Amino acid sequence: MDATAAAQTDDEEVLDALTLGRRIRQLRIERGMTLEALAAAIGRAPSQLSVIENGRRELRLSEVHRLARALDTEVETLLNPEAPTRRAALEIALERAQRGPLFASLGLAPLPLRKSLSDEAIETILALHGELERLHRQRAATPEEARRANTELRAEQRRRNNYYPELERTARELLEAVGHRGGPLSQRMSAELAAHLGFTLHYVHDLPASTRSVTDRRNGRIYLPIRQPGTDPRSALLQALAAHVLGRPEPQDFGELLRQRVETNYLAGALMVPEASAVELLQSAKKARELSVEDLRDAFAVSYETAAHRFTNLATQHLGIPVHFIKVHSSGAISKAYENDGVLFPADPLGAVEGQPVCRWWSARQVFEIEDRLSPYHQYTDKPVGTYWCTSSIQSTPSGEFSVSVGTRFADVKWFRGRDTIRRLTSGCPDPSCCRTPDAALAERWADQAWPSARLNSSLLAAMPTGTFTGVDRVAVYEFLEAHAPEG
Repeated sequence: MDATAAAQTDDEEVLDALTLGRRIRQLRIERGMTLEALAAAIGRAPSQLSVIENGRRELRLSEVHRLARALDTEVETLLNPEAPTRRAALEIALERAQRGPLFASLGLAPLPLRKSLSDEAIETILALHGELERLHRQRAATPEEARRANTELRAEQRRRNNYYPELERTARELLEAVGHRGGPLSQRMSAELAAHLGFTLHYVHDLPASTRSVTDRRNGRIYLPIRQPGTDPRSALLQALAAHVLGRPEPQDFGELLRQRVETNYLAGALMVPEASAVELLQSAKKARELSVEDLRDAFAVSYETAAHRFTNLATQHLGIPVHFIKVHSSGAISKAYENDGVLFPADPLGAVEGQPVCRWWSARQVFEIEDRLSPYHQYTDKPVGTYWCTSSIQSTPSGEFSVSVGTRFADVKWFRGRDTIRRLTSGCPDPSCCRTPDAALAERWADQAWPSARLNSSLLAAMPTGTFTGVDRVAVYEFLEAHAPEG
């Protein structure tokens, strides 16, 4: 399924919950039942039934069967995807609009859906909302297309719990082919994998600046940079091998480029941290209530970020634990993010999170304030959607310092080492009064006297390069290959 279809599927899941709730309410009213009466019939509190009727909670199949019996109807009737009435369809559309990131960005209070609100008024509101969405899309330039592609891809990752069985299978077959017996993948065995796939390795000083590696398929060569301190020599090699194995065509747009990058990185990660060995370690740690990203990092000799990514690949699939991952620059802007545990990342009106500022009270920001950079940082954060626990670490890169965080819901923290931390902060974001509104006294003193000059990220203004392989200088690559190709 492509990323667009994935995003549509997510919308349909929200619509189903809303439609089901409206149908339950309609049938309850038609049968002359009060909220209290139906709630008692299914063994729920009236407040819980109200949440269901408002489409704010998904139902298990057993609950749908119970409701069908109480309402003297068929399960198929309840699950009919069509809105029960035209009025219900309008209310569902308005509810979806008010729950979206565009409406949230307007800072308006949700409009109560009362009987006194006419159909015509709802239609007018929906038309205005639609026009705002159209204007946002009309202004979309290349960077906006990239953010939209990221949003769609993140929706697919959430739906799949960030687990790709086909890529895990490919990694397993490749490791078996070179006789890997489990545990971390050594640099020597990485080279043997390259030889198995028909490549020789060549380390050079003049690799084109826009590349991490260059693969010469004609001559069976992979060119890699001379090893730099602090880098994993396996990473660029395994990504090059993963790209070769996957054999995808050259990307034609940002969506394809991002998808190929995710698949390539996933396969490289699955080679460095093999599923079977990692799951054995994680399941043992869960049993001992000692889950830790650090242990995964140390056991497989990978970077903290690679271990954190790999943890999110396996945590839900094999441990039954929903999680989130977030990489944040020291400036506070999100670089990467993934979640399937209900945490809400800051998002722009189109739903993109990349580049959005993270709340100052989140673990991902607080970790920058800690002097001890060697010990893991743990924190509980009370957020508007619930309490979450996070473990964070600082990573230094040529592009600056980043925090890498893995978090989970309060209900699942019992499996993790670091759950006994006493650090607990409260975040009210996206409410501006949480951390984005200056102190009143400072604001009064400086409001008319400060004129900061913003640092503009050049990529925000960059147009999409012509040709293929976005961001790569094809001329430099071809000249490089010509200079390094063997004679004859």
